[in-house]
Amino acid sequence: QVQLVESGGGLVQAGASLRLSCVASGRTFSSATMAWFRQRPGKEREFVGFINRRGDSRSYADSVKGRFTISRDNAKNTWYLQMNSLNAEDTAVYYCAADTSTTISRRKETYDYWGQGTQVTVSS
Repeated sequence: QVQLVESGGGLVQAGASLRLSCVASGRTFSSATMAWFRQRPGKEREFVGFINRRGDSRSYADSVKGRFTISRDNAKNTWYLQMNSLNAEDTAVYYCAADTSTTISRRKETYDYWGQGTQVTVSS
């Protein structure tokens, strides 16, 4: 059974940092595009960023560019979301996702594996 499990969420003050992790099991995702999405209260799930299979190409939403960084460790079947300078607008449930097709996309519809989500709450 394939599982993606996020961890690292929590409650922090504005300006703080957090690092989220996503560990995959049940298959390898070394050839997949890995991404992070988030769902803020009352909003639809939105793209945060992705990293390609080799880890040499990344893309971020404008709202997090310069503050968030995605990385991956294929040997550990794990990827990360480093979040710096957090603010209240970053409060959301964060999801990791994997796209095992050959596409590289920001669209959540192209991602075929998802984690259960981890809550990040930023107090102002």
